[in-house]
Amino acid sequence: MEISAAGRLEVRITPDDVGKRVSVRQLTDTGTAREKFTDTVGVLTSWDDGVLMITRRDGRSVRIAESALVAGKVVPAAPARRRGPSAGFAELARIAARAWRPVESERLGEWELRAAVEAGPRQAPAAGAPAGRREGFTRRANSVLPLGDPGLPLDAALAAVRRWYDERGLPAYIQTATGAEGTQELLCAELERRGWTREVTAGVWTGALAPVADRAEGTGVVLSREADEAWLARYQRKGVSEVALRVLGSGSARSDETGSGDGPSVWFATVPGAAGEPPAAIGRCVVDGRWAGFAAVEVDPGRRREGLATRVMSALAHRALEEGASAAWLQVEEENEAARALYTGLGFTPHHAYHHYRAPEAPAGPPAGRS
Repeated sequence: MEISAAGRLEVRITPDDVGKRVSVRQLTDTGTAREKFTDTVGVLTSWDDGVLMITRRDGRSVRIAESALVAGKVVPAAPARRRGPSAGFAELARIAARAWRPVESERLGEWELRAAVEAGPRQAPAAGAPAGRREGFTRRANSVLPLGDPGLPLDAALAAVRRWYDERGLPAYIQTATGAEGTQELLCAELERRGWTREVTAGVWTGALAPVADRAEGTGVVLSREADEAWLARYQRKGVSEVALRVLGSGSARSDETGSGDGPSVWFATVPGAAGEPPAAIGRCVVDGRWAGFAAVEVDPGRRREGLATRVMSALAHRALEEGASAAWLQVEEENEAARALYTGLGFTPHHAYHHYRAPEAPAGPPAGRS
């Protein structure tokens, strides 16, 4: 906390610091003989009518009454990373998007509108849902990637987003990020003010690739350019469509064993199971320049704790190294404790969090007092 020369705590932030990363202390219990305090670190996303809104690294917003502040200061935009490959948020966001390529996309300024949905009749609506609404394969390929200026005022841009997805019978999603330099805490706050709902939060983790390859022998792991029937039998998403297969393949033009061609190089790993049974384990890796992205690492529940996930990732990492990659990334949901423990053991560390915000079903106007 900021301490004056006289030894007193001081509040050294003002509404002019909106958009900056701050550290504040607030008084949280005034009804007892011993006062209690709470510290909050995050991006100051608003300061209106005597209330501060601070968005933390994990994307959650904290409301703090100005009258409860006892100290506050501006702090560096992001903590220094101690290990792992150097990477900026924008670079990782683009690499991750290329690993889940949509079937259709369109530019809105520096925003990319992405969709991956089958052609044909729309689904019958669920109770209370708009007629003809349907879901595309994975939000990562069916959401807006807002890296920069949309070229329109925010409300006009959001209206254009809603129209574009409505024309395709899809709910409108925007993927945002928090917790690193250059992430989108202010956009998160503005979406929440307009009634958009955060449905999913996950982390993007990074690590060096070589240690993953060195952790286990890749024996017994079969690598393929395509997700065959055996691989799909273990994949947690059932009834995979042609559109899903296109997204999983990421539009790769690399069809030979050397990985030549344009675009990311996609590999699928399989550990065969018992005769007539689905594979014991599977995984997917997208090699894109210096980056290798891991996904869909799944193990037969009856064969967990045998090191199969590590073997799958090691085999994929060996192939990625052969294609010139040196750094690795992956996405893991915040509640998946088993996966987080596995990836920590392999040397991965959190880089930033990402979130999918869903538009309210009824159009919402700008918040009061905002244009």
